[in-house]
Amino acid sequence: MNRPSNLGRVALAAVLALAACSRAQDAKPGVTLEHATELAQRFLIVDGHIDVPYRLTDKMEDITVRTPGGDFDVPRARAGGLDAPFMSIYTPASYEKSGGAKTFADGLIDMVEGFAKARPDLFRMAASVADVRAAAAAGQIALLMGMENGTPIEKDLNNLDHFARRGIRYITLCHSEDNHICDSSYATTRTWGGLSRFGRDVVLRMNELGVLIDVSHISDQAFDDVIELTRAPPIASHSSARAYTPGFERNLDDARIVRLAQKGGVLMINFGSTFVAQKSREAGDAMRKEMMEAITAKGLKAGTAEAKAFADAWEKAHVPPLATVDDVADHVMHVVKIAGVDHVGFGSDYDGVGPTLPIGLEDVSKYPNLIRVLLERGLSEDDVKKISGENLLRAMAEAEKVAGKS
Repeated sequence: MNRPSNLGRVALAAVLALAACSRAQDAKPGVTLEHATELAQRFLIVDGHIDVPYRLTDKMEDITVRTPGGDFDVPRARAGGLDAPFMSIYTPASYEKSGGAKTFADGLIDMVEGFAKARPDLFRMAASVADVRAAAAAGQIALLMGMENGTPIEKDLNNLDHFARRGIRYITLCHSEDNHICDSSYATTRTWGGLSRFGRDVVLRMNELGVLIDVSHISDQAFDDVIELTRAPPIASHSSARAYTPGFERNLDDARIVRLAQKGGVLMINFGSTFVAQKSREAGDAMRKEMMEAITAKGLKAGTAEAKAFADAWEKAHVPPLATVDDVADHVMHVVKIAGVDHVGFGSDYDGVGPTLPIGLEDVSKYPNLIRVLLERGLSEDDVKKISGENLLRAMAEAEKVAGKS
């Protein structure tokens, strides 16, 4: 029943976007980093996807102090103005066959809750827009949680309810392989031709629970199925624009970006170089092919600890050409142009894209660099405020309303 107003809003946004593009012709190169940093501290910054929990399963570090590894810790988050990161509760695709996904996901949620219990002066668990604003007012970092890969639902809607009660506020329906919910953009099997029958039930139940549907990772047909079914705005928590990476289905094409906006949704731009620059994408694909050939030549079996260790070492030693903060800004401005400023945000994938972060966006202290470029491109401070976090909070509030929670 919200579709007419959403369509009207997108039409208006398109008009405003044309004005923004006109303003962008008069770029403002005099914007200082100091001013961008001041805005980053003043505005609520929400990041749609940060892989801290899974990173810490490999090597535990104290994220309340500056860490030698990773892209996120409290000092750097404070420096960058980050208020509300979505901690990714990531479950590898292999759990679809091996079992144990629910237990694994619960363990990561326990870890995130442990951060807040150990340091309530620094962190607050957040499961609503009100929680995020309350944390910001108290000077705390709001720990939102999104589940990357719906495999932990384990074909039981009661498990979906369980994760909603535990504070999960979006679910990326699948990851790198098809699962029992939908097809993956990375897979060629296309098991369901979109959503499975159970996946349709999952989408409808997520609407009832106020849990956002995340269309990152899913196939184009699964995206189309979600758009037809959902009554609440969907999001893409860490995807970019396919216009800059032709043929890369993991990013959204222009028509689907517009359809996402028509539903009130938000495309949260992934910062990874291979997501935002075609030169990085192509080089990364070639390096990955070479790596798989090397794994086979060594007689290592895919999915084993030995193969993973080899792959990790290989990726550190073979980094594709890096994008820059300007490349990420290109994606933001592209979404503003075709869908409106109300439908784009930040979904960095920090701690998830390894050594491929762009020059100028190396960790969570660097949001001011992107804000500066967006201001230089002609966006207003109010535009940047929306992109930094208010767009996602608006979508989250609409999902809460659909679920009858506000």
